[in-house]
Amino acid sequence: MVRLGTGIGWRPEIADAVERMPAVDWVEAVAENVCPGHLPESLLRLRERGVTVVPHGVSLGLGGAERPDETRLTALAERAEALGSPLVTEHIAFVRAGGALTASPRLEAGHLLPVPRTRDALDVLCENVRIAQDALPVPLAVENIAALFSWPGEEMTEGQFLYELADRTGVRLLIDVANLHTNHVNRGEDPAKALAELPLEALAYVHVAGGFERDGVWHDSHAHPVPRPVLDILTDLASRVSPPGVLLERDENFPAPEELERELDTIREALATGGASRTAALPEPVRTAARAVPEAPAPVRERLALEQTALLSALVAGTPAPEGFDRVRLGVQARALAAKRADVVAKVAPELPVILGDGYRPAFLAYAQRHPMTGGYRRDALEFAGRLLAEGRPADAGARTELREWWQERSGPKPRSRRPGVRLARATRRVLLRR
Repeated sequence: MVRLGTGIGWRPEIADAVERMPAVDWVEAVAENVCPGHLPESLLRLRERGVTVVPHGVSLGLGGAERPDETRLTALAERAEALGSPLVTEHIAFVRAGGALTASPRLEAGHLLPVPRTRDALDVLCENVRIAQDALPVPLAVENIAALFSWPGEEMTEGQFLYELADRTGVRLLIDVANLHTNHVNRGEDPAKALAELPLEALAYVHVAGGFERDGVWHDSHAHPVPRPVLDILTDLASRVSPPGVLLERDENFPAPEELERELDTIREALATGGASRTAALPEPVRTAARAVPEAPAPVRERLALEQTALLSALVAGTPAPEGFDRVRLGVQARALAAKRADVVAKVAPELPVILGDGYRPAFLAYAQRHPMTGGYRRDALEFAGRLLAEGRPADAGARTELREWWQERSGPKPRSRRPGVRLARATRRVLLRR
């Protein structure tokens, strides 16, 4: 078992600050944001100092009804090798639905959604995990996620579900204590009970993050300080086992580096408090060999595909909520998905909010209500811009011309000229049109 220590999520916005933190033992990078052939200089410098870098995937969808996509698995493996990582991590979630198993259009959530804790879903998840394990050059650890709603008819608690998964596949677990707190507020699940049921000998490392509560719903934002209830769960976990690693996640609304370092110190204090209450030093656990995982029967995958597609369609396409779901909670989740989609598109295509100004967000949210995401966020940005142009928007002629230039440069039948003189002429034309 790799002993990682205390780390922080590496993000480009805080890369310089992370490099200057003297007590950071390791970092975690979002796998999809790292190109193996062009690693960020900051990550290369950290590696040269001996800082471990772990790629953390967010788009594999191991909990989905379909088998893991070979291209995505290959990409994750390439990042692990390029970074010299001792393991890779992903989520116990589904992120897309539809397609061949349901003979319906493929839908993308753009977010991690919970799988039902049923025997059928567990069978599919176990097979998907073993497929991923066979394709990766290093061990895999999977993370529990936060959820705003529960599936009807669940047959297991979260702890039981994770225990069965680890026992059947030998996969390691990434336990997010902030997600345990989220599920406590949103789903009434007891974090202490979940910890008591977990196979802690399978623990790879721990995530700690902040969030906020609004109208009785806890939002796992990764943009706020770590609250005391999350630290208390970390202390409880540390009283049961010595975590091989703990990592602070922060994805936006970044504070000053000094505040991040204080949060890391607070995390170390919570670990020390929990460790001091352990009654005795526990021997290093010995993991037994994983059992053979049979192939999930086709009807099981098809049933799960239909269930997940109906749910995702209700969240992103406005179809009726499937029977047994809390419609209010699904509404909260649907609005959160649309807001996140608008935020991410603004990041991958920052020109759009500049061109559209204050009209960007309402225009995108209106578009999202009628047009579910079927591909990645870059494709989503292009389709949004194309739809506006087809409708003769925006009303301002100068902004409309600028939007058309932006769209044509990225999706026209042939590449737009990259010559400096031509680019300067286009920019001058845009300025004149705005006068």
